[in-house]
Amino acid sequence: MDTTEHLLPTVTIATVTYNAEQTLPRTLESVAAQTYPYVEHLIVDGCSKDRTMEQIHRYVDANTDKAQAAHVIQVIREPDRGLYDAMNKALEHATGRYIVFLNAGDRLHEADTLQRLFAPLSQMPCGEWPAILYGETDCVDGEGRFLRHRRLQAPENLTWKDFRWGMLVCHQSFYVSTDFARKELYDLAYRFSSDYDWCIRLLKRASRSRLPVCNSHLILTDYLNEGMTTQNHQASLWERFRIMARHYGWGAAFAQHVWFLVRAVLKR
Repeated sequence: MDTTEHLLPTVTIATVTYNAEQTLPRTLESVAAQTYPYVEHLIVDGCSKDRTMEQIHRYVDANTDKAQAAHVIQVIREPDRGLYDAMNKALEHATGRYIVFLNAGDRLHEADTLQRLFAPLSQMPCGEWPAILYGETDCVDGEGRFLRHRRLQAPENLTWKDFRWGMLVCHQSFYVSTDFARKELYDLAYRFSSDYDWCIRLLKRASRSRLPVCNSHLILTDYLNEGMTTQNHQASLWERFRIMARHYGWGAAFAQHVWFLVRAVLKR
């Protein structure tokens, strides 16, 4: 699919769904509104039982075979073993040079977000393009209204060591070269926080290989504040503790979670 790599890369926006009829429309509208022409929207549905597929079919019909519709839409519908198994399927099927995961309820920040993110790459040879591009995230409510800027801010120069302080870059604002991303699949041992582990492992690999990781200095995503991790807060925190211990050691994980607790108490 990536026939324009000498100028600009294609990007696969992967959207994983299951019974998402309430939140999916704003995500579909966000992708359809993008002015950037080189987009593959890959939707992986785990056999939803509500009206999710009806919405997807309408979206495909409205954005296919029209003069103004430059985006490619690919839909996969089959049972999966959960969110991260579906994300691994997306990695397998993606055809874009870059991939990002934008799940039901999340939106690209503006209609020109992808254009602004990837336009600078046209000034450099594709062999020098970053392995990872990242940016900031705003939190929105169920109606898509702005709530606040995300508390954790992206550092100027992101490395895997930064994630010991938490997930400083939101998963939805973390764009990865697809071939590079496939080297580290999501670990299905984690049900709620495998994205945290995945980002750390990719940043470690980029560091070992001395591959560029670039800050876009853009707000890339509007993040729905009530995602799966939020709904399963305690289980997610325990998983994050285990992941932190795995990558940074048990002492560092314990000390950091004590600080999380102190900070929560001080905020009351």
